[in-house]
Amino acid sequence: MNFPLYIAKRYLFSISKNNAINIINAIASLGIIVGTMALFVVLSVFSGLKVFSLSFTNEIDPDLKLTSTYGKSFLITPEDENQIKKIEGVASYTKIIEERVLFLFKDKQQVTYLKGVDSLYPVVNDIKKKLFNGQWLKPDSYQVVVGYGISQDFSMGILDFENPLQVFAPKPGKGAIENPEEAFNKTDVLPVGIYSISEELDSKYIFADLGLAQELLMYKPNQISGIELKLKPNADEKAIRSQLQTIFKNKITIKNRAQLNESLYKMLNTENIVVYLIFTLVIIVALFNLVGALIMMILEKKGNLKTLFNLGTEINHLRKIFLLQGTLLSVFGGIIGLVLGMILVLLQQQYELIMITPTLAYPVVFSFENVLIVMATIVILGFVASLIASSRVSKKLLD
Repeated sequence: MNFPLYIAKRYLFSISKNNAINIINAIASLGIIVGTMALFVVLSVFSGLKVFSLSFTNEIDPDLKLTSTYGKSFLITPEDENQIKKIEGVASYTKIIEERVLFLFKDKQQVTYLKGVDSLYPVVNDIKKKLFNGQWLKPDSYQVVVGYGISQDFSMGILDFENPLQVFAPKPGKGAIENPEEAFNKTDVLPVGIYSISEELDSKYIFADLGLAQELLMYKPNQISGIELKLKPNADEKAIRSQLQTIFKNKITIKNRAQLNESLYKMLNTENIVVYLIFTLVIIVALFNLVGALIMMILEKKGNLKTLFNLGTEINHLRKIFLLQGTLLSVFGGIIGLVLGMILVLLQQQYELIMITPTLAYPVVFSFENVLIVMATIVILGFVASLIASSRVSKKLLD
């Protein structure tokens, strides 16, 4: 049997005759347990908040989105579409047009995005689940679906045949405009549905048929501003990107969901790192108690250590006793803290103990990644703290 490990386990589970040392050991153990539990719970909460925040954009953002690299729009041929359909891993795709236009309703006006979509858009993006009122628009119609925020700004309902929503889109071209009224294409549309996703998105898009958008913007029948793709589970995104670039001869920019929301992802990841560092600092402070407890143990066992040294035990082996003792204490404390943290997280998931609003529970996500991060953190920091304390064992101390 490993001699230092055997002695370390004896010291770890034995009770000292000195009550002060027992109290310090208990405080050190409690600090490790509470710190580990707090770190795991907080990481689980932020994982839940991340999933909750991204759930809003995931409802309207595709797996991959293609846009023109050299302008607002590009042309797509039937041959291009056939090649997209043949790409392994692509479940479906939809053609879109996005452009900022002016909307006028009664005496109110607002500039926002008109998003022209084809009949496959609800297949690629599960937008129908987010309909707050009404229905989704019919193909080849002058119907639109507006966001809840826009409907509130306009004080507008649906199926108001007496007060249609007017759309003004600037005509393409160059040069001076003599008559401002001739600078815009105008049409009346009928709101048939209202969607609700998030405060920002509810005021960003008004959905219309792709043909209507092409008519307003004077696009050709095969002219679009983007393609959105839904991928099959476990699809090879890198291979799909390469094939798409080949089809469109590197004239398109391809972004996945994370790239489409780059700033949001960066903000959430930064918050997660900051919180992790703050609670890691709390654990470091708690581990000062571990250093103190080990040093007190070294002083108490000084006579035993001197006897072992005189019997031929090397100083490095004596140091290893307390290095292993502190590391084992960190491991056991970390396991207990993790178990308690897991119980809290699972209880929150199951019974919604803590609520943000009367109808919305605090989101938490149980992740094995967080388990590994927390356990690795507590073991590494515990090892470093034990190494610092065990370095007090020296020949000078024993003499």
